[in-house]
Formats: sequence, C-alpha cells, structure tokens
Amino acid sequence: MPGSSSTPGSRLAPGAGSAPPGAPASTSGTATGVTGTGVKRVDPRLLASLLPAAAVAVEAFEDDPSAVLFPEEAALLSRAVDKRRREFTTARVCAHRALEGLGLPAAPILPGSRGAPGWPDGVVGSITHCAGYRAAAVARAAEVHTIGIDAEPNEPTPGGVLKEITVPAEAGWLAALTRTRPAVCWDRLLFSAKESVYKAWYPLAERWLGFGDAALVIHPGTAPMGPPAPSPAARGTFTAKLLVAGPRLAGGELTGFGGRWLSARGLLVTAITVPHLDGIPMTTASPQTHPAYPEG
Repeated sequence: MPGSSSTPGSRLAPGAGSAPPGAPASTSGTATGVTGTGVKRVDPRLLASLLPAAAVAVEAFEDDPSAVLFPEEAALLSRAVDKRRREFTTARVCAHRALEGLGLPAAPILPGSRGAPGWPDGVVGSITHCAGYRAAAVARAAEVHTIGIDAEPNEPTPGGVLKEITVPAEAGWLAALTRTRPAVCWDRLLFSAKESVYKAWYPLAERWLGFGDAALVIHPGTAPMGPPAPSPAARGTFTAKLLVAGPRLAGGELTGFGGRWLSARGLLVTAITVPHLDGIPMTTASPQTHPAYPEG
C-alpha cells in the first residue's frame, strides 16, 4: 500500500479525499459549532447531529480569501493550485477554530504518519473537504479514543470505483437501497463511510486499512444525536465489521465501528467517534448497540 496518503480513497478517485500537492489528505468532523475569523458562513448543524457533545467542530460552505495559515502550514502549499490552496486553507482554519472551541490555542496541523493530521498532545481529530464544504472536529483524548469523518457530494462514484471499494457482503443491501431509495447515492455514501472508518482506524492501529478490509451495512432511518441538521433528505447509521485483526482498545480487540450519516445540501456526511467508557470493554463502537449512543 502506498504510504503518501492518509485515506485509501485518494488513490481511487482524484479529488475525493485528496489534499493539495505536498499536503496531507483530508479528514473531518463536528458537534459543537464554533465561528471564527477566516471561516465564512459557518453552519454547525450538519455534523452536530452526527457527533457527541464531547466533540467540538467547525464547518464552512465558502472559502474566505482573507484566511491565514501558520507559516508551517503555508509551506505545504508552495506548489498547490488555487483550488487546492483554498480548500486546504479553509479546512485548516476550521481545525484551528475547533481547537479554540476546546479551550486550547490554535496550532499548526501538520502531516504525521501517512499524511494524517498531527494534532496537539491530548487531542484527537479529523478534517474533511469536498466541493462546497470544509470541516474539522476535535475532542480531548481523555474523552474520545478517535474521530473519523468524511463529506462527499451526493453524486454517483466515478466509473470503476464501486468495484474497487465493495466486498461481496455489501452487494445485497447496496442494490436494494439503490433501487428503492434513489434520492441518495448509496455507492458514494458507502465510499464516504469507508473513508470515515479508515480515519477512525488509523490513529488507533497506525497501519493501513484497505476498502476490502471492512464490510459495511448502511441503515436508513432517523437517529439524531445533537441539534437537528437543516432539512436533511435522509439520515441513519452504519456499522463496519473489520475483516482484519483490530488494535487492542479498552480491554478488548476492536472488531468494528459504528457511525452516523446524513444527506443534506447536496452532500453526504459520515462520522464515527469512539468514546471512553470506564469499565466497559470496547470491541465494537456502534451507535446502535453501544451505551455511548443511547439515542441510536
């Protein structure tokens, strides 16, 4: 597996989860919305309904040309085209504001292992950007083991990508939902959910997880966690069963993840958080069965 990307999707679909030349691939999140200088039209409601109160997040639907990066971050963009420069800058400013929402000073978010964002000590987080949307979410590591989020346009995956990202167990439900609920591009939602799985996995395992290393099931329905999202077209949960050995976490081997998703504003947004739960072995972090998600 190539080591230059923090997300598996960046090697399949140009522009899907990829970052500016020389910069880390994107990641993401949101729960408590925070507005700050350098982010225009912040709307905390999309991701706020997908993540628990322990997370702090900022999202933006426009780029602010006055936004300023830390010098170390700006150096990553020395050869970036304007589009990449704008999306990377806005996403990083969202991350800075999210850190401030935790009561911490803004700090440079530089690429770490495999290009994943390097957060300050004691912080976990995730960043994402796609056309018309940038976001970041953070939490204190004492409260949350990991965060993974992703945003994609509600459009079909490019030709050939679906075959690359699916495993046989996903074919049945994917075909059924595509046939009966065509307003959501379920193939793209699956792509986004697997991106979130990888982003949640990597900080825990520090090794690659391919698209074929997890089998997902997407569950349509209503499962709000935080403030209502603005007129979502659809929302629900998803579960991911790991097909490879997972890391040890809270007294057991991690065998899967659970997350939440929504469709709104022409976007598909997915999110995973794995909270700390004293005395409860963490084997499958699922919003449907885990006590951290009582509303699921």
